[in-house]
Amino acid sequence: MPATIPGPDGQPRCGWCAAAPEFFTYHDNEWGFPVADDRRLFEKLSLEGFQSGLSWRTILAKRENFRAAFHGFDFDRVADFDQGDVERLLQDPGIVRHRGKIEAVINNAQRALELVARAGSLAAFIWRYEPDPSKLAAPQTASTSPESIALSKDLKKLGWKFVGPTTVYAFMQAMGLVNDHLRECATRARAEQALSVFQRPGA
Repeated sequence: MPATIPGPDGQPRCGWCAAAPEFFTYHDNEWGFPVADDRRLFEKLSLEGFQSGLSWRTILAKRENFRAAFHGFDFDRVADFDQGDVERLLQDPGIVRHRGKIEAVINNAQRALELVARAGSLAAFIWRYEPDPSKLAAPQTASTSPESIALSKDLKKLGWKFVGPTTVYAFMQAMGLVNDHLRECATRARAEQALSVFQRPGA
């Protein structure tokens, strides 16, 4: 089973924070807390796609560069990117220069606009896949779930790319659909409290 480590305040945190000092801030303030903002949801799906085959530390270190390159992940603007933008981004040393992943973000921005037109918002669509907490595997023991598989399948049907079940599960962990903080982690209760007062989009 995954183990905890002491945080800066001496309280236990999820063991993966040990991989990098900057992980504590991300873990304590973002990971596992529910998000309803479409731009943040699109950003995280995009960054999870870029992470494929890489470490989250690499992506987190470049996150501000990614935000600058993709206009804060405003998918209205990214949807208008053309081949010239792809070539420009391939010359940007501040991001991961992978043609397929860059083109996937542009494609997914276009698909996001279509999804908003259909569902009202990305959040309203995505939060339909929130799992029953009582049916989740023990924290940090799964890399997919029935819900991540279903969301991945449905996004792919709608033309999204780089949204496999494992990528989608990591996205669900980060955006609070799954609270995967370890039971002993001091941040778990805060994430649970945030979810308890969270207004589900479209509810």
